[in-house]
Amino acid sequence: MRLFAAVLPPDDVVRELAVEVGELRRLPRAEALRWTGRPGWHFTLAFYGEVDDDLVEELSARLGRVARRSEPFALGVRGGGQFGHGRALWAGAAGDVPALRLLADRAEAAGRKAGLDLGGHRRYKAHLTLARSRDAVDVTPYVEALDAFADRTWTVDELTLVRSRLPRSGVPGEQPRYDPVGRWPLGGAG
Repeated sequence: MRLFAAVLPPDDVVRELAVEVGELRRLPRAEALRWTGRPGWHFTLAFYGEVDDDLVEELSARLGRVARRSEPFALGVRGGGQFGHGRALWAGAAGDVPALRLLADRAEAAGRKAGLDLGGHRRYKAHLTLARSRDAVDVTPYVEALDAFADRTWTVDELTLVRSRLPRSGVPGEQPRYDPVGRWPLGGAG
């Protein structure tokens, strides 16, 4: 199954972000972007790709240990940016971003120790993907609009292992499905 580790924002934060994204979608050329849906709004910590069923238990055990060793921390959704010269538009993170980065590094290490081939290590950039494009799109107006966006800060207290099911129907606009397959409280609480 296709898996990744993530931090999921609370529902009220997602609702507030949805209002902002609604405004962004009114900007000129918004139809040139493929907008992600609310279920896809998360801070990916480590992408594992296709994981054999026999490795999921080991990965889960290691992620549980990562969560116990990681203390809860404050995080918020703030601002935005782009990857790939307009191929991806994202909302950024604020708060204890170093703690988020440490959690991402630990989640990546858990995958490697579980026997997953994750390729080369990439420096973690905290982001929540809002839209993508196959072709380069000038997303400068969207990034500028996101500059003023700031949602409330919440306490990240959970690490989630998520299964991603890619669209198969070929219907334009169909979104991937995301299903949590494991959740672990940070700091061993709960």
